[in-house]
Amino acid sequence: MMASRNQNRAPRSPSSKRGDGDGVPLDKRRRVGAGVGKTAGSERKPFGSVNKKLEAAASSADASSKDASESSCIEFTKEEVEALVNEKAKMKRFDLKGNLEATTELNSRLKLCLKWCQKREEGHVEEESKLRNDLESYQKRCEDTEVEMRRVEEVSRTTIVELTKENASLKEKLSKEESEKLAAVESYRKEHEARIALETEKASLSKELEEANKKASLDAVTNNNLKAYNESLQQYSAKLHSDLVTTRNLLQRVEQEKAAVVENLSTVRGHKQSLQEQLAISRASQDEAVNMKHSLVTEVKCLRGDLQQVRDDRDRQLAQVQDLNAELLKYQENTGKSQAELDVLISKAQLLEETCSSHRKQISLLEQKLTAANEKSKTLDMTAAEARTGFEEQRRIVSELQERLADAEQQLLEGEKLRKKLHNTILELKGNIRVFCRVRPSLPDDARADTQVVTYPSSLESLGRGIDVMQNGQKYPFTFDKVFSHDASQQDVFVEISQLVQSALDGYKVCIFAYGQTGSGKTYTMMGRPEAPELKGLIPRSLEQIFQASQVLMSQGWKYKMQASMLEIYNETIRDLLSPNRSSSCESSNAPGKQYNIKHDANGNTHVTDLTVVDVSSIAEISSLLRQAAQSRSVGKTQMNEQSSRSHFVFTLRIYGVNEGTEQQLQGVLNLIDLAGSERLSRSGATGDRLKETQAINKSLSCLADVIFALGKKEDHVPFRNSKLTYLLQPCLGGDSKTLMFVNVSPDPSSVGESLCSLKFAARVNACEIGVPRRQMNLRPAIAAVDSRLSYG
Repeated sequence: MMASRNQNRAPRSPSSKRGDGDGVPLDKRRRVGAGVGKTAGSERKPFGSVNKKLEAAASSADASSKDASESSCIEFTKEEVEALVNEKAKMKRFDLKGNLEATTELNSRLKLCLKWCQKREEGHVEEESKLRNDLESYQKRCEDTEVEMRRVEEVSRTTIVELTKENASLKEKLSKEESEKLAAVESYRKEHEARIALETEKASLSKELEEANKKASLDAVTNNNLKAYNESLQQYSAKLHSDLVTTRNLLQRVEQEKAAVVENLSTVRGHKQSLQEQLAISRASQDEAVNMKHSLVTEVKCLRGDLQQVRDDRDRQLAQVQDLNAELLKYQENTGKSQAELDVLISKAQLLEETCSSHRKQISLLEQKLTAANEKSKTLDMTAAEARTGFEEQRRIVSELQERLADAEQQLLEGEKLRKKLHNTILELKGNIRVFCRVRPSLPDDARADTQVVTYPSSLESLGRGIDVMQNGQKYPFTFDKVFSHDASQQDVFVEISQLVQSALDGYKVCIFAYGQTGSGKTYTMMGRPEAPELKGLIPRSLEQIFQASQVLMSQGWKYKMQASMLEIYNETIRDLLSPNRSSSCESSNAPGKQYNIKHDANGNTHVTDLTVVDVSSIAEISSLLRQAAQSRSVGKTQMNEQSSRSHFVFTLRIYGVNEGTEQQLQGVLNLIDLAGSERLSRSGATGDRLKETQAINKSLSCLADVIFALGKKEDHVPFRNSKLTYLLQPCLGGDSKTLMFVNVSPDPSSVGESLCSLKFAARVNACEIGVPRRQMNLRPAIAAVDSRLSYG
């Protein structure tokens, strides 16, 4: 291709050779039309016809893009996407129209594939949100069910304790009543026997009285004695009467106790009703139902034991009644008036017997209720089993939803990776300069505002790629290849450029430079703080990746040698930051005997004469060189920044690789540039040397803008030579390099004007097409020159 380009060039005049004494610049390729017009005017017509053909091809490409947008319903498989990404347009040597049509067709298919990937990504996001909502609802239901089961369990435990206490008290009362009943029955039996004995004694006394009457007539003395004896009998009868009254009072107390027992029985019935209600409530418990069943069986056993104890108490009370009956028999031996009292006792015994029968009925009712409770317990067991089955089903559904959610997230990640790959492929085919935007966090010294100056759109299309700036109530939207918010870490930023850095090892020329106003965070993005691992900038992280990847590729037969150089452009003067004597280097840079000149060779490689180049083989050596360069770099204090960079810093790493197995050779270049910040004199307050530095910085950045505008308009002449900075960046901006620009923005409301200028400039840079990157492989003459200085092995 280089030979064909050289053959198509018009011969240069001697004056043009004298003007280009430093070498043939790459911008000559863009000025072919102008050169031909000057030397041979008759040859402008063929180039005009070629331009018309290119315009016709562009119009056909627009028509094909419209057709592609109408056919957005096309579906792609994973194999088709991979084949489309790996597909390369077939380029013919002199068929410009055919090459343009092939490239346009490939771009249209890639755009269709990208739109399809975006639609799939939207569908995955919607499905993921739906699955998350379902998962949250099922989890909430499970939590509510567990809380309700715990509450029912606590209520059931409390109810069981109360039931146990009331059952014990009821057993005690029942045992007392049965003992009183047995005592009354025994008393009735003894009184009946005493009555029969009294009747027999009465008959014997009447016989003795008749015999005594017969004898009364015989002896008056005996009569008097009988009278005296009769009086004593009357006194004894009065004493018996008083004892009978005492016995009646005792019987009245017994009746009162019986009434109390009846009242207690009614109270027990009320308690029994409440116990039934509480038992019905306790059936709602799932796990405690089985325990309650066992406890009820145990309680029945206890009731039977208590019943036996009641019977024993009844026997003791009967023994007491027997004692009372024995005393009563003693009273009735001398009188027959105790018959009525005995009848009363019999009636009381009958009442007690009726009470005992009612108690038996109550016991039978309790046993029936216990049976019903057992049946309900079985029903509760079945209900609990059904609840467990439902719970297991819900748990299975939740696990399935979690698996589906994980699959959806995995597909979303794969789709995002594929989208990035397609996007990078389209950018490489278009030859655009990639632009990333980064917003630094707010600082305590920043001005305060009612509303945020910098915001980020939340739409799916602009998420992670859009940024909005507010000025005087008007919103200015911008879209770049990637936008990093103020909370993005250094690692997040480096992940997005890691593949671009890897391209330098693959034989490409890579250029990454940071642009923005003073104090917007350019130096922090590029250098960071190397002493803190998590705060390292892009330059230290990129070099670490280069060395780590080169170690991995050694297993595949690759061997690498690397050379590093660092310079700064200060007041349009190049300074060597790695010179052994920094002060003498600065003096020599201005001396007529030693000049740092920029040279571009035929392969698009850039060299600076007399610049210190150091062979490096480890990250430790690079770190040492970076510290040396940081100490030598020109910095100063302004009203906008305490430590403002007053020069453009350029780090260059040349990579030479050889594969001894395949005899493949490559040469890559990694340029990492930290530009000085643009600033207004009215805000910076620069005077003296700082004023000269500010003017030189603004002039070089203005020349960079002129170059970008000329590239955007596709002008024949691009003013690369107007500044040392643009002339040094000529291969990156107008050649076959992979170029990335970081535009750094400050969220300070007082800097919104400078932020808008930086973003508008970045948008123009993103629209520039500089050509498709070309891999530098099998460069035998260049590698041979390197081999003369370096040894592999």
